[in-house]
Amino acid sequence: MDISYELYKVFYYVASTLSFSQASRQLYISQSAVSQSIKVLEQKLGHSLFIRSTKRVELTTEGEILFRHIKPAIHMIQNGEEQLTTKTASGGQLRIGASDTICRYFLVPYLNRFHQEFPDVHIRVMNQTSLGCIDLLESGQVDLVVVNTPNSRLKKRRKDKVIKTFQDVFVANKKYFPMENQVLSFRDLLKYPLLMLERNSTTSEFLHQLFEKNSYHLTPEIELSSNDLLLDLAAIGLGITFVPDFMADNLKEDLYTLKIKDKLPKRQLVLIHNEHIPTSFAAEQFMGYF
Repeated sequence: MDISYELYKVFYYVASTLSFSQASRQLYISQSAVSQSIKVLEQKLGHSLFIRSTKRVELTTEGEILFRHIKPAIHMIQNGEEQLTTKTASGGQLRIGASDTICRYFLVPYLNRFHQEFPDVHIRVMNQTSLGCIDLLESGQVDLVVVNTPNSRLKKRRKDKVIKTFQDVFVANKKYFPMENQVLSFRDLLKYPLLMLERNSTTSEFLHQLFEKNSYHLTPEIELSSNDLLLDLAAIGLGITFVPDFMADNLKEDLYTLKIKDKLPKRQLVLIHNEHIPTSFAAEQFMGYF
């Protein structure tokens, strides 16, 4: 089909913002030019792509299908243009996807080292859960991701680079849960309020599957999006939480790790880049640290 890149580019900005006026500002063209481009694209494709009303703009079913394909394509084109105009790390960009926990408790020393060695490179870190980071990678929004495994979003054929093995631990406040001398089973833990990450995280996914494997149904007392906040709530005695051991090296006063009878499988941090896209010089240098 003979459709120019510019028409798809206009569609991408309208679909991203759900606003013809915002798209026109970002593209530096008139709003009427944006509307005309969308009209031409719809005629060429034979489908309406947007539902327009006085208050809002929405994608049609066909528009959503097209957007899922156009979004990663636009990001890949932009990434390719950037790599061609930046042959060295100087003035380039390093784009990383990782969760808040992985960034704070693992990546910061590496980011600091990279910044010292390549001060002209703009470092952009996008925070998502380890599940969400895979979407960032596949859509071309980041050069690489550091995520937890097991991870249900990872494809078996993908080549992952293991950079750290860790063990998860249960943490509680000894004032409210004085069990330092006890060895607890999964069944014992179900008697207490459990504080966990939301279900859209690999950690929650892992723990739920672990309990189900042992024929136990896990019902958290509280589910949050932050491991740090879970530790804060555990510190005031709201329950027992579950975090990676690299977070437990410097626990707050009165917090301690519980002794668990049932064996907890180890997990891994893996570094992944998109094998189908040429790696930028900056990304190659950063991955070389591992």
